[in-house]
Amino acid sequence: MIVRYFAGAAEAAGRKEQQHPGDLTVADLKARLSEEHGEEFARVLTACPVLVDGTRATDETFAPTGATVDVLPPFAGG
Repeated sequence: MIVRYFAGAAEAAGRKEQQHPGDLTVADLKARLSEEHGEEFARVLTACPVLVDGTRATDETFAPTGATVDVLPPFAGG
C-alpha cells in the first residue's frame, strides 16, 4: 500500500509518502508507523483522520495491499 502524509503528519514522518506492506487493519498500521517514525509522529497521529482509498477509516478498517492510505492532520479554519 501507499501511505501518504499531509502537512504536520508529513513533517513528523519526515516524508510525504512511503510504501508499506498491506493487509492490515488501520490500528495495526498506526502501531507500525508509530514505531517506525517515533514518539512525535505517534503524538501527531492521534489527532489525524485516516482515509483508505478515499473513505474515512476506523481502527477496524482493513487496508489491503494496493490501497492508498492518507494520514490527514486536522486543518484549522472553515
